[in-house]
Amino acid sequence: MEAKKAAYCHDLELIKQGAEAKVYKGEFLGRNCIVKERFPKKYRLPEIDEKLTKKRLTQEVRALQRCRKAGIATPAIYFTDLVGSVIFMEEIPGCTMKDFISNNSQKKLSDEVVCGVEKIGEILAKMHNADIIHGDLTTSNMILKTSNQNDGPIIYMIDFGLSQSSSLAEDKGVDLYVLERAFLSSHPDSEDLFEKLLQSYKSFSKNCEPVFKKFEEVRMRGRKRTMIG
Repeated sequence: MEAKKAAYCHDLELIKQGAEAKVYKGEFLGRNCIVKERFPKKYRLPEIDEKLTKKRLTQEVRALQRCRKAGIATPAIYFTDLVGSVIFMEEIPGCTMKDFISNNSQKKLSDEVVCGVEKIGEILAKMHNADIIHGDLTTSNMILKTSNQNDGPIIYMIDFGLSQSSSLAEDKGVDLYVLERAFLSSHPDSEDLFEKLLQSYKSFSKNCEPVFKKFEEVRMRGRKRTMIG
């Protein structure tokens, strides 16, 4: 397995390494692309590691495809190798929503920023309507791409490595909570902005009441853990 993975990524430019995977810039049939390589975890038994890695890669590919079917912008998948644990996908030019919001930190409630944040709420509601749980929602995992058409900027969702399919309100509430923690950490003093995101989510959600009930429960559990330390 190692030799095959090295052959894929040997001459590629490493741009990011996380706990689960390495991300490279490359080319696929003449097109710029992003290559995501899941690497083995030495602390796990090889057979368990291989099974878990293949499962997560499969879940990621399915989530990307299901998002596109639901009308949510995600990178197109060019090629997948389940044995080598590699995905070749479309490179999305643009900036992360984290950078966009941070670069406009002096005008947090400007029309552009509010519009972008409300779009995030709409996208997340549509994902949850389709029972897609992202699992690692942060504004770093959203790319703002300027459209050549009159529709304006498009937000692409990326990095579905911890995604799953679930209809449970609990899982959707946790997804919201993960985003809230990441959002307020990356963008201090932005509670009003995040509230606009939640209001947008409510407007597009088909069943937001149980989700928000669970969201508040998870919030309370998080606060108790913080108080206890």
